[in-house]
Amino acid sequence: MRGRVAIVGYGSLIWDLEVLAAQVEGAWRMGAGPALPLEFSRVSPKRRRGLVVCVDAVHGAPCPSHAIASRRETAEAARADLAARERAPLERVGFVCLRSGRREGRVADLVADWAGGAGLAGAVWTELDPNFEAHAGRPFDFEAGEAWLLALAGEDRDEAVRYIANAPAATDTPFRRRLAARPWWQAEAARVAALDSAAGAPWAAKID
Repeated sequence: MRGRVAIVGYGSLIWDLEVLAAQVEGAWRMGAGPALPLEFSRVSPKRRRGLVVCVDAVHGAPCPSHAIASRRETAEAARADLAARERAPLERVGFVCLRSGRREGRVADLVADWAGGAGLAGAVWTELDPNFEAHAGRPFDFEAGEAWLLALAGEDRDEAVRYIANAPAATDTPFRRRLAARPWWQAEAARVAALDSAAGAPWAAKID
């Protein structure tokens, strides 16, 4: 990807490029992106109020991210593409342009160092805010996150389990490790995996 603009991903973007599919080239390079502070500390209406992974400088732990080449010539154009996929304002998509030196985003310096070392022209990544406290009325921690998931039911619970279970293995956050050790989560993850496998869901083959 040298000389190209990279799109950096760490969550559902890996298995669901959606409208972004027409604007990328080649396959995801798993683990090739910068290590970012990530945690499942965002409540997502799109994911039926499940917890999704986001850049979280307070609760996050450094996790490898993944990179794919944009077809666009500029970081600004790639940023607009990613914003459209995320249905988010431009300011919630970080970007670095090595040609102009422009950079925006909470982890822009970290991404710029990685992009420079990789010989890229630039990079873009999603920076939706951690919003757990705004929705739950209490700060995010292991107990609060687990209680939030347990309060979900039906298709909301299924989608919440599906998202976390199918996130790339490299997104190995402290909260995800906590869930992996909980018997109720193990049972729910197995149940949802069986549902998806029977339905022939494309994400049923886990992405590592």
